[in-house]
Amino acid sequence: MAVAVMTCGAGALAHAQFQNVGSIEFETSALAEAQQPFLRGVAILHSFGWAQAREQFREAQRLDPDFALAYWGESLAYNHPLFSGMDPTKPRSALARLASTRAGRLAKALTDREKGFLTAVEVLWGDGDQVARRVGYMEAMEDLYEANPNDSEVAAFYALSVLGASRATGDQSRRPEMRAGVIALKLFNEKPNHPGAAHYTIHSYDDPLHAPLALAAAERFAEIAPAVAHARHMPTHIFIQHGMWDRVSGNNQYAFEAAMDLWNGGESVGDAMHSLDWGHYGDLQRGDYAKARLWVERLDGLAQRAGGERASRSRSRLVARYVIETEEWTIGPITEDSSAVELLATGLSAARTGDQASAGAAEAALRALVENGGLGAGTTTQIMHKEVGALVHAAMGSDLKARGSARSTFFLHFDIATGLMDEAVELVLTMRPPNGPATPSKPVFELYGELLLDLHQPAKAIERFETSLMRLPNRPRSLLGMARAQAAVGNRAAASEYYTRVAEVWDGRDAFEGYREAKRYLETTEEP
Repeated sequence: MAVAVMTCGAGALAHAQFQNVGSIEFETSALAEAQQPFLRGVAILHSFGWAQAREQFREAQRLDPDFALAYWGESLAYNHPLFSGMDPTKPRSALARLASTRAGRLAKALTDREKGFLTAVEVLWGDGDQVARRVGYMEAMEDLYEANPNDSEVAAFYALSVLGASRATGDQSRRPEMRAGVIALKLFNEKPNHPGAAHYTIHSYDDPLHAPLALAAAERFAEIAPAVAHARHMPTHIFIQHGMWDRVSGNNQYAFEAAMDLWNGGESVGDAMHSLDWGHYGDLQRGDYAKARLWVERLDGLAQRAGGERASRSRSRLVARYVIETEEWTIGPITEDSSAVELLATGLSAARTGDQASAGAAEAALRALVENGGLGAGTTTQIMHKEVGALVHAAMGSDLKARGSARSTFFLHFDIATGLMDEAVELVLTMRPPNGPATPSKPVFELYGELLLDLHQPAKAIERFETSLMRLPNRPRSLLGMARAQAAVGNRAAASEYYTRVAEVWDGRDAFEGYREAKRYLETTEEP
């Protein structure tokens, strides 16, 4: 689809037709021949197509060596503004090619607005630690935004700077995201083909509570910039928040194909790995386990070509996630090299198959990761340790109950189990709200509900499943748990509602016991 990208340059209005990157308007002082590659670079930059954008900015520099914004744009195309460590080396080198000093560079910015853009990146790539630089960049962009409140490009880059500063400072309040979202959503409503407007709206509202505000932007961004792999993937941040599993699968398949083409052309493999991870999760939810296994095969192919620790970590996560989501219980070996998620999968498998020795070994290994510190000792690992520990104690209590032990003895273990899950809940609530595949791979509230069902407390289980489905909508395992809990308390209408949703998500998965259970229940509740 051809889209118009407009600019004012050399005192005249110029129109350029560009394929597959979106529509922007950007007034510049560039020579006419440098405008098109510059505009294409900015449009791609808004979709985080780093190498593609750099290529366009360098072409603009070749055509107009003194065009300051071409170097400004290149400097922004070296670091992910939301997740990277912001290494300033290459951005500083790009700016230095314009002029060797800050004053010399600013002298080549021919308008106050261009000086404002350049002043901001001078802060971003200047002295000081990266947190201070990101906050300073946001403040400089805020000044520029206040001076140019109706400028679409200033608004877009200011919204992104707010998101970047929030991530850098670790602000968990979501207030900066709401500020960025107001700006980005306003721009999206005015210019629905603007790639930055749609993209930054998605990032701003990427949480369970606010995701509905970004659904229109996600639907639009899925079509705006198919030339950029990240743009194909990004809408699934909102689709996953709505439990739209076919879209999560399909869009990440589409993104993976684009990323592989770009990787073969010299791009980073990162976009391919990211889309692969999310596509795997989406296919597991929709019950396409064969496609989920194919994602692992693709990852193995990437690892053979690219190597690296990231591929190894990703594989262990995907394989463990497969066990957890499919409930094809597999007790893996427990070694010093076992990752936390592998231990979680083994602990769940052992607990569900009655292998208390292996469950205890997995719990001990997770405890060692937590106590020893280091890479594997983060909050998510602590949560997984408590999850497995809860299952171990629940199994101990059930075993004692079956053997006729005193009520106080087996209820003690049940209390320990629910206490550990309460602690896991407290930890998960300190984390960023869910914004992707479930973290940890077995969601805390879902597991808690299942545990309470095992302990014959369906009313309490309902509360946990409600929270699970609020945080991770339309997860079939949570839907199934909720249906069982509602049936257990005798609420046939609610049970039918949730069993219907299970049957919809897993439509045609006749081999799934959960699907057959849903169909059986619904058949018994049909009107005569």
